[in-house]
Amino acid sequence: MKKTFGVILLLSVSLFGCGSDGSTNQVQPEKQSPVENEVTSVEAEQSDSILYQNTEYGFTFKLPKTWGNYSTVSDKWEGLANTSSDGEKVVETGPIISIRHPKWTSENPRQDIPIMIFTIEQWNLLQQEKFHIGAAPIGPTELNRNEKYVFALPARYNFAFPTGYEEVEKIIEGKPLEVDGV
Repeated sequence: MKKTFGVILLLSVSLFGCGSDGSTNQVQPEKQSPVENEVTSVEAEQSDSILYQNTEYGFTFKLPKTWGNYSTVSDKWEGLANTSSDGEKVVETGPIISIRHPKWTSENPRQDIPIMIFTIEQWNLLQQEKFHIGAAPIGPTELNRNEKYVFALPARYNFAFPTGYEEVEKIIEGKPLEVDGV
């Protein structure tokens, strides 16, 4: 009985983790850049925090001072059709900006803070289940929005519990993403 349960559990994890074609729906990161090349880093009013400021999409993200010298990684999300006639066809795409801890290395990766960016129209289509992102049975979680964009946390972004995931959860609980007028 225990062996059967173990096999079923292993197959379920493999099925949900890999998708139907054995690959994930996220694209490899396109670039990693020090924050000064992509956005402006601003000292927050409180001495124990710093701000990541993104003028392109109109938001700021409050980080603990320990995240000083963070970097950002640009990636993209892909939305797959929910209709059987379209199969696994990509019908929507958009950017993901991940804020990376300064102690992150390829030998010792840490939990990034991924921020998915949707247009208002894309977000509405996602809520209407016109497309889905990844194999998770739940969608992204909205962090905030401005007049043009919805900023969201990917579903199961910390599923593997990498180093630093608890710190990222605590940061997210503080509602650190604030929007500017765009």
